[in-house]
Amino acid sequence: MAIRIWLSSAGVATTQVIRMLRDNPDGTPVRVYGTNVDPDAPALTAFDVSATEPRLVSNEAYAEFALDFCRRHAIDVLIPPRRLDALAPHTDAFAEAGTKLMSSPAPVVSVLTSKGRTYEAARAAGIPVPDWRIVSDADGLRSAVKEISQVSETVCIKPAGEFSAFGFRILDDRPLRVKDLLAAPRPVATVDAVANAMQHAIDEDGTVPEFIVMPYLDGPEISIDCLSAPGGAMVASIARSKHGRYRFLLDDPALTAIAHRLVSHFELAYLSNVQLRHWHGRPVLLEANPRPSAGLFQTAFTGVNLYWAAVRLILHGDPGPLVVPRLGGRVAITETATEIEPARMPAGAHLVQ
Repeated sequence: MAIRIWLSSAGVATTQVIRMLRDNPDGTPVRVYGTNVDPDAPALTAFDVSATEPRLVSNEAYAEFALDFCRRHAIDVLIPPRRLDALAPHTDAFAEAGTKLMSSPAPVVSVLTSKGRTYEAARAAGIPVPDWRIVSDADGLRSAVKEISQVSETVCIKPAGEFSAFGFRILDDRPLRVKDLLAAPRPVATVDAVANAMQHAIDEDGTVPEFIVMPYLDGPEISIDCLSAPGGAMVASIARSKHGRYRFLLDDPALTAIAHRLVSHFELAYLSNVQLRHWHGRPVLLEANPRPSAGLFQTAFTGVNLYWAAVRLILHGDPGPLVVPRLGGRVAITETATEIEPARMPAGAHLVQ
């Protein structure tokens, strides 16, 4: 009988992930389910069974949806790349429904979905972190920028929650120059513009989400994909660096040692991701995520199938035999096109230039 695996909040790398699950080294048949808040999401075309999940609902409502989905489809393993804070507290309820939830313990998920609490806990554990400040108003922002500017020439800001890439900005008060208009666009904002936006939000409804202000760290960004047993015992870790369209599969024990220390300290389970950059010439923690990274499929080029090893680990307590990873290689990120049926033009698409 096929193992039923649900990938919730399916993203752009879905096709590669499904291939890792179907082409597993054990030859085990799998049936892969997928959901997304967008019924037209291209990712949904790759699944054996696809469905739409609720958008912008409370944690309680999302957990209720997920439990119902697992019961109706007899899901064996749920791999959630998002909404872990909604699902992790209900691990026992999923188990009663016959589903293994691939998640670290709820208290750990709660800490790691806050960048401020992550840095505080990591620093206490001796894991290198950059300077940072948490702000949620204009005065706090200006004070934080002044303090961080004393240790870093370039300062940046981003949301302090789990997903922050779209909110990332480099804070730059210099006037716009013609050569800036001729160069590739950068995510730049002035301190005044950000402070005014915060004050406007406070004046409107009195609330501003937390943001983190910190030095702009030196690249390249290092992403370490980790597989660990419950309790934080590392099974495998693969580091890769980002250089434009290329990913380098690194053989650098000093980098993976940081990930080992973090995974062990937080007692992370199954798939997680540790991101590093450099500050003053040394690697420091950028983010720690208690979930599989979007780019984890790239590790398949080392010969190690982390997704399948994680499924085996959660179902049988054993990841199976893992080959020694082929490190030192380079992977190019390319684009593909997929025809979607039925063809529907999005509202307002004729206005796009």
